[in-house]
Amino acid sequence: MLTSVDTELLKALADPLRLQIVNLLARETLCTTHLVEETGARQTNLSNHLKVLREAGVVETEPCGRFTYYRLRPDVIEQLAGQFAGLAATARAHADSKRSCP
Repeated sequence: MLTSVDTELLKALADPLRLQIVNLLARETLCTTHLVEETGARQTNLSNHLKVLREAGVVETEPCGRFTYYRLRPDVIEQLAGQFAGLAATARAHADSKRSCP
């Protein structure tokens, strides 16, 4: 079952730019400069979206000199995927269950 924590995670992933960032970070660890180049977003806007992803636990940071690199946390994505798989399994198992109306 999805919890309120998962709801915050879903909100973080629901934004199209944040989802694009997650897809890019799934392929490689990138700094903000790379993400600006890849997405075309302004640096300040991108930083705000990265903050949301960081606070939701989706990405982690790695300082490297004057740059900050961002890395996707696959365990968080796997946990969420597992919860959705569980929901799908429950729905399949109870596909024929129907409450009668009063």
